[in-house]
Amino acid sequence: MRHQGRVTTWKDDKGFGFITPNDGGGQVFLHINSFSCRLRRPEVGELVTYELGVDSKGRLQAKAVAFIGKRAAMPKAPGRSNLSILFSVCFLVFVAGAVVAGRIPSAVLGLYIIASIVAFLAYAIDKSAALRNQWRTQESTLHLFALLGGWPGALVAQRLLRHKSSKASFQAAFWGTVVLNCGVLGWLLSPLGTGILNELFAIGM
Repeated sequence: MRHQGRVTTWKDDKGFGFITPNDGGGQVFLHINSFSCRLRRPEVGELVTYELGVDSKGRLQAKAVAFIGKRAAMPKAPGRSNLSILFSVCFLVFVAGAVVAGRIPSAVLGLYIIASIVAFLAYAIDKSAALRNQWRTQESTLHLFALLGGWPGALVAQRLLRHKSSKASFQAAFWGTVVLNCGVLGWLLSPLGTGILNELFAIGM
């Protein structure tokens, strides 16, 4: 017998959550391996059908889970609008303008572009691993890429790939890396920072 319910809790990084049955009763444990089709990950608010089973801990567990209908309307999470892509592009344009104006070396712009590409690929790889329930990229690694200048690419990846954009703790740490990185850039654009950076590049050349 198949039942119907809504995913009311989902921890994507751990691959499990809970379903609240439509006909009442306690929550039912849900694991990613229980889905009959794993081409995409579930999200909070989605309707599913399932068969009831029991896991090793004696809890009710959903088996042979299938998606039905459309996701319930949920509030948009930070970073899910197109403003995130626009913000990333505008930032890189600003850095390019600083290079043209002679405020910072062109290598700084190159660093942002390369780091952004690496960060985007890291998110794409982690998203693919999540869909296949394989080994995941550590969140600290993703944050390191952002801190080193890859946050514009990471922000675009969060929007386009819909990955890591709704986890509050991850977003808090991510925006912390953005603030730190922009703080360093702001210092480099100051007269003192520009002078030191130009001297370093002059010595290197």
